[in-house]
Amino acid sequence: MRVLVTGAAGFIGYHVCEALLARGDQVVGIDNLNDYYDVRLKQARLARLRAHPDFLAAIGDLGDRAFVEEQFRKHRPQRVVNLAAQAGVRYAAENPHVYVQTNIVGFLHIIEGCRHYGVEHLVYASSSSVYGANTAMPFSEHQSTEHPLTLYAATKKANEMMAHSYANLYGLPCTGLRFFTVYGPWGRPDMALFLFTRAILAGEPVKLFNGGRHRRSFTYIDDIVAGVVRTLDAVPAGAATWSGSQPDPATSAAPYRIFNIGSTDCVDLSRYIELIERCLGRQARREMLPLQPGDIPDSHADCADLAVERGYEPRVTVEQGVPLFVEWYRGYYRC
Repeated sequence: MRVLVTGAAGFIGYHVCEALLARGDQVVGIDNLNDYYDVRLKQARLARLRAHPDFLAAIGDLGDRAFVEEQFRKHRPQRVVNLAAQAGVRYAAENPHVYVQTNIVGFLHIIEGCRHYGVEHLVYASSSSVYGANTAMPFSEHQSTEHPLTLYAATKKANEMMAHSYANLYGLPCTGLRFFTVYGPWGRPDMALFLFTRAILAGEPVKLFNGGRHRRSFTYIDDIVAGVVRTLDAVPAGAATWSGSQPDPATSAAPYRIFNIGSTDCVDLSRYIELIERCLGRQARREMLPLQPGDIPDSHADCADLAVERGYEPRVTVEQGVPLFVEWYRGYYRC
């Protein structure tokens, strides 16, 4: 297939592009190479993709309506994976306009392109952060998500609602994936594993919010990619049993689906740090800090629907995945 992937120079986008190219798809990768984190890391990912003859990079911003429309017109993708977003939950409090421009306006341009150019299936990144004030664990797609705690989470919730409206009005098949704490080689420098590894090697304290009392469904990148590709290949249809009198948030009478995607193991942050310490052969100095506004203390994924309906099966434990990241980190940064 010809697949358009946005955020192609980002962490998840890069790995998804690699997987699609490896199986023989043609990939058009959009990225704006913004400076939210080290652009050199994004350029390094992009350089590896450009080595594939079936990869074409398109550098531009999703907020630029004419640019996005041009990519659909020129390349006529059969399917689209939208992974571009302004990331970072805390950063949204400082730069709210950037989040709306990229995560909502940019998403509108993508979904309009899908509508007007006959795209067979749009798969887009949502986030576990949409669960917000929910405390019932594990988080299920069938729960209400009406209480996001951050603007970032609100933009992701908005994407889900926009996708449903297009699925309903225009019959555009849309699948949203709520990602849970993704880590691995070529990861984002603002994520916990990257930050902790860098701090320990530099002899600096590891900053632990909420006194380190967090639990997460830490998910290795290869498991995420496998789920994204399986989802892309399975075009959703409307649920014949869906009822407006008892509406299920995860499904619809329209060709629309929401899935959690993550590890089904919920790991204490302290265990995560112990594994990094073991890999580095060094002890972390811990700086205990209060819970940050908008942070969710615990996040545990229920991925039963994705397993049953799309064959999703996460395989990599943190005991296996953390050493793979540390090996990559030390090789890439030569430390």
